[in-house]
Amino acid sequence: MSMTFDDELKTRVESQFPNIVEQLKTLIRIPSVSSDSFDQAPVAQSAEQVRAFFAELGGETSIRSCPGENGWEGRPAVIAKFPATSVKPEAAPTVLLYAHHDVQPGGDPEKWTVTTPFEPVEKDGRLYGRGSSDDGAGIAVHLGSISALGNDRNVNIVVFIEGEEEVGSPSFNNFLEENREDLKANLIVVTDSDNWKAGHPAITTTLRGVAQVTVELQVLDHALHSGMFGGPILDAVTLSSRLIATLHDEDGSVAVEGLVSRETADVDYPEADFRNDTGLLDGVQLAGRGALASRLWTQPAISIIGMDTTSVANASNTIIPSCRFVVSMRVAPGQDANEARQKLTEHLIKHTPFGAKIEISDGEAGPAYQAEDNQYLATLRECLAASWGREPVDIGVGGSIPFIADFQRAFPEAAVVVTGVEDPLTNAHSEDESQDLDDLQKAILAEALLLNKVGNGVNN
Repeated sequence: MSMTFDDELKTRVESQFPNIVEQLKTLIRIPSVSSDSFDQAPVAQSAEQVRAFFAELGGETSIRSCPGENGWEGRPAVIAKFPATSVKPEAAPTVLLYAHHDVQPGGDPEKWTVTTPFEPVEKDGRLYGRGSSDDGAGIAVHLGSISALGNDRNVNIVVFIEGEEEVGSPSFNNFLEENREDLKANLIVVTDSDNWKAGHPAITTTLRGVAQVTVELQVLDHALHSGMFGGPILDAVTLSSRLIATLHDEDGSVAVEGLVSRETADVDYPEADFRNDTGLLDGVQLAGRGALASRLWTQPAISIIGMDTTSVANASNTIIPSCRFVVSMRVAPGQDANEARQKLTEHLIKHTPFGAKIEISDGEAGPAYQAEDNQYLATLRECLAASWGREPVDIGVGGSIPFIADFQRAFPEAAVVVTGVEDPLTNAHSEDESQDLDDLQKAILAEALLLNKVGNGVNN
């Protein structure tokens, strides 16, 4: 029996995979943290290394950047173009492959148990190191799929590797506008999401949006002696705590009126698995109601992610006059993030305790995402099933990827699909970040199959 091209792709991926892993290790060693508080030389180094990897595959490569919002100096992004070779480029569809090369800070090296943040180590089938999965694995998938196709490309491929995703992509819209002609595509593949579990592929069909506000509560114009004046006057931290407590019902469900919420989910997430995946301490009860997966994907969530008040080290017998905190809300698919933020603001004002003075300033607002059925989504399902040998599931992701909506606005004629290779053990943004290498290899094959099938549609 003669070997099919799909079989040939699988053979190529297997033979080339060790080199792809070495390239991923090279990227892990570069501390490309895009935050302003870190040296930006490694981000430039990372962009150049990514560009070089795609240039080695024969791509027409460049490094570009543009200013962002509020004077933001855009981080370097890589664009690599691979025109179709087996058909005329003008007759072939175009696929845009997205990932990002910037990473989160390494954190406390003492809390990493397998390696230090920027030194890659393989252990038990996983590759450890900052960016090993988020999103070095996304870059590796694109490198591997293009390498496997070689010169048998029936599709135009454009690669866009961003350099500031981990800080909210402040120049993303400007970048899309300035590079519109180079980035136009029929299909956009975002490789920066999750699988259901290691060994079980998934397609991300929903993403929660994000909305933040900063709240300052004030009760006095200066601090007072707590012994002399405590009693009639409650301190600002206590009042802030009372206000924060109104954001949830007794069962831990979000209590802000007017928010979209759906309590059902397409998959079952057993509580025992969730506890194991998250490291939840014994005895800690889960909050909310409805399907557990829905609480993560299609219901709103509210967290206090920062608070300014007197530290324990500086504690004194003083009534604290003011307190400031940041409320971060994840917005369910189907609701505008700005509308949800307004509902949150109205709730905070309405429930301000004891007549305290409250000031609220708007923070980030990023849209949610709901995938639409299309021919590419169905084809992606086929390719994932062929590579993993099992059917993928549709999942949501509790986190937000606001730039997907930016893609949709900039290129309304393009379909967008969201996939990735993270899993519950990945620990993205945390210590011991890692990537399952078997899943990485399968993801490369799935993308190579997808690119080939998209190209085949031209000739049918």
